[in-house]
Amino acid sequence: MHEFGPQLTDTLNHVIQSVPVFKPELALIFAFLGTVISALFVDRLWKHSSFLIALLGILFSCYFLSAQTPSTEKAFFGMLTLDTFAIKARFIIAISLLVLLVFIQQYFQRSTTAPQKLGDAYSMVLAVSVGLYTLTLTSHWLMVFIGIETVSIGSYILVGYFSETKRQSEAAMKYVLFGSVSAAVMLYGLSLIYGFTGNMDFASTEHLQGLIAAPPVLLAIAILFMLVGIGFKLGFVPFHLWTPDVYEGAPTPITAFLATVPKIAAVVLFARVFEALTGSLFYISEIIYFFIIVAAIATMLVGNLIALRQQQVKRMMAYSSIGHTGFLLMLLLTFQRSSPAILLFYLAVYSIMNLSAFACIAVVEKRYGATALADYTGLGRKHPLLFAAFTLVGISLIGLPPTAGFFGKLLVFSTTFERYQAEHDVAILLVLIVGALTSVISLFYYFRIPLYAFLRESHKPLPTVRIGGLLYAIAIALAILTLVLGVFPNLLLPFFN
Repeated sequence: MHEFGPQLTDTLNHVIQSVPVFKPELALIFAFLGTVISALFVDRLWKHSSFLIALLGILFSCYFLSAQTPSTEKAFFGMLTLDTFAIKARFIIAISLLVLLVFIQQYFQRSTTAPQKLGDAYSMVLAVSVGLYTLTLTSHWLMVFIGIETVSIGSYILVGYFSETKRQSEAAMKYVLFGSVSAAVMLYGLSLIYGFTGNMDFASTEHLQGLIAAPPVLLAIAILFMLVGIGFKLGFVPFHLWTPDVYEGAPTPITAFLATVPKIAAVVLFARVFEALTGSLFYISEIIYFFIIVAAIATMLVGNLIALRQQQVKRMMAYSSIGHTGFLLMLLLTFQRSSPAILLFYLAVYSIMNLSAFACIAVVEKRYGATALADYTGLGRKHPLLFAAFTLVGISLIGLPPTAGFFGKLLVFSTTFERYQAEHDVAILLVLIVGALTSVISLFYYFRIPLYAFLRESHKPLPTVRIGGLLYAIAIALAILTLVLGVFPNLLLPFFN
């Protein structure tokens, strides 16, 4: 028994030394427990108590993030990596979650059925955020799987919890089934990879040596199976099939959540995997490189071309989100963890644009019950500021000047073109051409919003509805921010450098 004493002491000391790395996550975990207790006992006395606890939890998380410094040593037995990339990425996630919490609270505050459910929704957002943070920190396959499943299960609950119609329930069920199959396939791929390497840290030398020695065909299958789980969270082709129905069926704040925050964490994780596995001179790097090239081209084409035919606004935004995922995959081709500023800047801008767009959709939906493009007919003349903001966000999503979307896409195209000039790789040139063409295509469906709102006359009298409130202010403020960051990108870009 005494022989285990020193080992136990060393283990406890290592865990204690690793706690500072996990402080932001601990703040979220304690806030999660607080919201659960508050939802059970306090919300009946003051219905905003859970919201306040969740908000404080994320604010404390931001405080601990600001106090963290990068470290070369891995925490919790090599499972967590605290570098600049992880710290800045979690900042983007935390700020996005703060906006989303207010979004959820404002959207449901006048609902007759939602108030008693909101405490549970806040707790699920916090639980998901722990998984999101984990995905940005780790290079360990076990933690990757735990993080993805934490995010997935919480997302299933958020989508299905507010479902009131058959269509919404069907969307939630499709999400669960598709996610469960993706998780099973990914787990099988990870078991094969562990069998080949005997090591779960995909950035370690032992892991890469094990991959080099593995049977080529089986290794290719294992890597592709592993990519299924990441592909499900990102929603790129061919793992995008759940996206349109779920985005349309879920409440708008939950749709905004799905379209932004999980993608940030998944892109950061994929960037780590891509850099680790393509940094070695063996054929598996060629497989992953080819996979990303094909997935980026197919995703940009499928997302933007199908969006042209959509009549439902949220469904159109779903396909738009798929198209942007392809653009994010193109960005990974030039990623280097030593200089992640362009990737992080674009992720921050992507989050701002999507949150503003869905806030505009939510305001119109709550006041007019408008869900289709035809329902927007003539509304721009009644609410010019709101639809001017919506149009500005659409311009930013297209990538036109002088918006943040333009500057972000300019950085992506320029770095990708620099790689093409250095390597003269025809595949990279093809990705660049498709990215430019699909950006032009997106103009035609984003501009349908101001077309219906400002230029078309309604054949029926429109009710006079007063629009205002915090959600309206968020939509306008974020739209203005896309313009400010487009004109003055250095307000944000140095933070990521």
